Amino acid sequence: MSPDLVDTEQTVLVVDFGAQYAQLIARRVRELRVYSEIVPHSVSAADVADRQPAAIVLSGGPKSVHVEGAPVLDPAIYDLGVPILGICYGAQLIAQQLDGTVGRNDRGEYGRTEVERIAGSESALLEGIPSDQTVWMSHFDAITEVPEGFVATASSPSAPVAAFENVDRNIYGVQYHPEVAHTPHGMAVLEQFLWRQADCSPTWTMTNVIEQSVDAIRKQVGGGRAICGLSGGVDSAVAAALVHKAIGPQLTCVYVDTGLMRKNESDQVVDTFHRTQGIDLIHVRAADEFFDALVGVVDPEAKRKAIGEKFIRVFEAASGGIEDANFLVQGTLYPDVIESGTSDAAKIKSHHNVGGLPDDMEFELVEPLRALFKDEVRKVGTELGLPDEIVWRQPFPGPGLGVRIIGEVDRAKVAILQDADLIVREEIRRAGLEREIWQAFAVLPDIRSVGVMGDERTYGFPAIIRAVTSEDAMTADWARLPYDLLETMANRIINEVDGINRVAYDITSKPPGTIEWE
Repeated sequence: MSPDLVDTEQTVLVVDFGAQYAQLIARRVRELRVYSEIVPHSVSAADVADRQPAAIVLSGGPKSVHVEGAPVLDPAIYDLGVPILGICYGAQLIAQQLDGTVGRNDRGEYGRTEVERIAGSESALLEGIPSDQTVWMSHFDAITEVPEGFVATASSPSAPVAAFENVDRNIYGVQYHPEVAHTPHGMAVLEQFLWRQADCSPTWTMTNVIEQSVDAIRKQVGGGRAICGLSGGVDSAVAAALVHKAIGPQLTCVYVDTGLMRKNESDQVVDTFHRTQGIDLIHVRAADEFFDALVGVVDPEAKRKAIGEKFIRVFEAASGGIEDANFLVQGTLYPDVIESGTSDAAKIKSHHNVGGLPDDMEFELVEPLRALFKDEVRKVGTELGLPDEIVWRQPFPGPGLGVRIIGEVDRAKVAILQDADLIVREEIRRAGLEREIWQAFAVLPDIRSVGVMGDERTYGFPAIIRAVTSEDAMTADWARLPYDLLETMANRIINEVDGINRVAYDITSKPPGTIEWE
């Protein structure tokens, strides 16, 4: 079990009704320094009562409350006395379940919309917010009658009830999306609900996270020893630094050189953590073992499982000489948990540090970042004194280049992709876009294409450049890179990387795609 890092008395439960709304709401709540967790809409009133949350937020969702099989909330939750805010679908569900009316519109409202306070109405939720404001709408149905005891406080051209509330029951609803940046006063609405209506305290800070985590790690590990798998990425680096702060020399880091890392990364990892940070580090050169394990493997999930299996076996072998090493530190993040499939979310893909480990693993997991989003991890890393080149390193998948090579993985393909990927990252850095781009990398697909180079016919691989902007990897948009930058990348890759004769740029957002190709 991973340590409990949070004060449950100050937890806000975000009920997930689909799409990506819940993850964004959870992040916005945390930005207001209140801890949040995502739970499925199937959560029972008894489960909620056991957790004693400070507040509940019902997310938006893609369905209509009128369709068969539309997700609902346990009605008994409304009677628990916990402050509730419904957003979009969540607001419509409150109205429907408490005997209000949700009408079917002839047309919906999508995008920026003007909302007005209803004349003569008083609103605890909207106090201090302009009576006329621009919001982001995304709905077809609309609330036409509020439940008994509620009062409508705002409207829009196609939503007679754009906001409503029952102060006595501490239940509120807004038809629009306060969590998106396109609603300028959206954070003020969330702040009003959390800090005033729900009486939450803004105490969720990275300093407190570190203090609570250090205490939890010490209680979990006790006098035992832990090992940490350094991948070279920010997640494992921050996890290692946090655990090292908690237990010091009881931690040994193991860097497994899988042969699937970015170019020159292995040397940098060893230098940073062993020489600079003074952490006990074992460097295991295991590329041969990983390439052998990947022979003939083409399915993405099979690759992840093969890499995860080999990774932990190498760990077990490396830790054989470390007395009492029965704890394994991992940099698992909250999005990893959600995407890998829990009771809170459908499975999108298994993550190497969540779903790729064997069932008979001999270690107990220590996952001090399991409750955090990526931006929070970076803040923790900075608080711990890690250098910017580690804290701001772009995310890198646990299976490494193994899931950026489509099809079977071998040394020759890895060498090609390493060179192409290095060019992409170098040019992003030269353009000054490192902190604007969430991830930028190259992908090597399992196809060949005809080309002409030096008046001769070639038959080589295409390289696909992938660059996205994001806040937490739960959603992402393709980066609008300047054409001259793309041209520079393409020319360098074709001219400098043997085996590549064509370059393409991926303009798929997430959803519908994922950031990684596998």
